[in-house]
Amino acid sequence: MSMISVIIPHLNQPEMLGLCLASLTRQPDPKLSVEIIVVDNGSKELPVEVCSAFPNVILLSQAVPGPGPARNLGVSSASGNILAFIDADCVAGDGWLTEIEHQFSADPMKCILGGDVRIGCENPNQPTLLEAYESVFAYRMKEYISNQGFTGTGNLAVRAEVFKAVGEFGGIDIAEDRDWGQRALKRGYRTHYCERMIAYHPARRTFSELAVKWQRHTAHDFARIKGKAGWRLRWIFRAGAVLLSPVAEIWRICSSNRLSGWRARGLAFAGLLLIRSYRAGIMISLACGTSDAATLSGRWNPQSIAGIPPKSS
Repeated sequence: MSMISVIIPHLNQPEMLGLCLASLTRQPDPKLSVEIIVVDNGSKELPVEVCSAFPNVILLSQAVPGPGPARNLGVSSASGNILAFIDADCVAGDGWLTEIEHQFSADPMKCILGGDVRIGCENPNQPTLLEAYESVFAYRMKEYISNQGFTGTGNLAVRAEVFKAVGEFGGIDIAEDRDWGQRALKRGYRTHYCERMIAYHPARRTFSELAVKWQRHTAHDFARIKGKAGWRLRWIFRAGAVLLSPVAEIWRICSSNRLSGWRARGLAFAGLLLIRSYRAGIMISLACGTSDAATLSGRWNPQSIAGIPPKSS
């Protein structure tokens, strides 16, 4: 049987990390060989107490900010022939580890797995606006895999030798999950969607939390297009499309099987209007030069960034 190394980047979420570790240690197959590597990425306090409460947990510290460098450090210390990645604020669904082992054992040709990420609502019968919105529009891993060839690193499994061949995750200046998945695809390694490999992610509690996410992602997209021929006009046109796009998403909201009742669907649409308007505003500010892409992408971990020594010339 394979050995699975589970790698978890962590930043100032000790309570969520405890829930994540508890979900991993509750997995139903006691015969699985598993090690868990938590890589702290600049927390105010290392989660020593949380990690020590669970068996087979190794705690490392990565000073370079960003989930990519944190995961890379975890990989460098991993012993398993399968690498499984989950985020500290996620809860692994029942059988998550068993499904990963089964998928790789049943089909030697499978090299990369991307699982289903769902929103864990505090009260599924009364979702908040952000829970309703993210239940439909966040973490659409099946679409990412089929349309763009990558999956999110918050629910990813890969054979260790394939990870070595593809190379490390990128830093905070790029969308490291998309970059890594598309590099893997160019090398001939296809990501397979696995619907029974489920992780639950909480919705953002406040709009500001979601805003930081979209600042970072929009800044990454802007960095990729800036400097290309006609980039400014194309970018502004794209911002207009984002602003008008909620109309095209009405059917998705009405037909989603992840919402129940018209109240939840109405909240999802209201959240969509709010988020898309905000994204369009960021895009226009970047095009006009009133916002800086590096500053926006760096807000993932401002505490760590402040402590980075300057690069030598």
